[in-house]
Amino acid sequence: MTLEPLTLPWLDQPLAQLLAQQRGHALILQGRFGDGLLALGWRLARAWLCESGGPRPCGQCGSCHLADQQAHPDLRPVLPETWQLALGLTAGDEGDADAKSSKRKPSKDIRVEQVRQAIDWSHTTSGRGRGKVLLLSPADAMNEVSANALLKTLEEPATGLRLLLCTEDAGQLLPTIRSRCQSWRLPSPDDAQVQTWLVQQGLNDTEELLRACQGQALSAWQAAQQGWRAEAWRDLPRQVARGDAQGLSALAPPDALRQLQQLCHDAMAVAVGGEPRYFDRRMLPATLRLEALVPWSRALAQAVRQQDHPWNAGLLIESLVLQGQTALSFGVPAGRAPTPRPATLRP
Repeated sequence: MTLEPLTLPWLDQPLAQLLAQQRGHALILQGRFGDGLLALGWRLARAWLCESGGPRPCGQCGSCHLADQQAHPDLRPVLPETWQLALGLTAGDEGDADAKSSKRKPSKDIRVEQVRQAIDWSHTTSGRGRGKVLLLSPADAMNEVSANALLKTLEEPATGLRLLLCTEDAGQLLPTIRSRCQSWRLPSPDDAQVQTWLVQQGLNDTEELLRACQGQALSAWQAAQQGWRAEAWRDLPRQVARGDAQGLSALAPPDALRQLQQLCHDAMAVAVGGEPRYFDRRMLPATLRLEALVPWSRALAQAVRQQDHPWNAGLLIESLVLQGQTALSFGVPAGRAPTPRPATLRP
C-alpha cells in the first residue's frame, strides 16, 4: 500500500472543488478512508505544491516526482506507527529512541513527539519555495496532549504552511481544533461507478464484495488483495452455525472479528424484522432469536476492545464461533433461548 495506491476516478471532482474553494491555511477533510479519503488528502497536498501551475498535480514536475517517491522536503505526512507500517512508510526521524525499539509495540496514536517534530519542521525554510503542507491522518488519532501541542500552530502557522487533517469523524477532534479549521466532507461515490471500477481492476463478485466492505471501494480492493473469496463469504453463516472456525483461521484476528460482527449484526437485524446489510437473507437461518444473539454480540464487542491483548488468537476465534453456533440455533421456542457458551479469552 501507498498513500495513493490507485487512480480513483471519483476523487477528480472533489479535488477540483477543493482547489477552487479552499482558501484557509487549515482544512479538516472528513469522509471514509475506504472511499479514498487519505488519497484525496495526499493528492490535494501534491496539487498545492505542484510546479506546473495547473489545477491538479501534473505528475511530471520535480515536485510531483518527489511526492511520488515520498521524498518531498515540503510535504510531511504524520501518521500513527501502525499506519506507517501498513503503508510501507519509513518513520524517518519521528519519535525517540524508544519509538524505534523493537521492544515496544507500534503505536496506534499520533504521538506528541511526532507533532512537536512536525511543528519544528514547519518553521524551517521551504525546500522548493512553494510553501509547506503538513498532513495528519487520521487526525482523531491525536490524543489530548498531541492535539494541544498543535493548537498554536493552527492559530499562528508558519509562513506558507498549510495543514490537512483527515478523519472519518470530525466530532472526535477537540472543539479547539475544529474551531481553527475549515471543514469539507468527501461524499461517497456512486455504487455503479465503484462496481465498474472494481471490474476494471480485474475483480469478480463485486456486489457481494462491496456489501462485505460496507460499500467502500478501496476497502473492497484491499480485501480482494488479501484473499477475500465470495465462496467463503457466502459459506460463513453456515460454517458458524456448524461451529466450524476453520474458514476464519487464515484471517488476521481483527479481520475475523469484523466478519463475525457483521454476521451477528445481520442476524440481529433479521431477528427484529429488519433487512441484513452484509449477507444475502437466504444465507441466514430461517428463525433467529434476539435473546440468544445479544450475549454473542457483547462477547464480540469485548473481544474487539481487547484485540491488542496477546490472546491465543485461534482459541479466541474458536470460542466465539462456538458461541455463535449457539446464538444462530433456530427453532428455539420463544423465551427458551439456549444458554450461550461464554467466550474464553486465554493469553
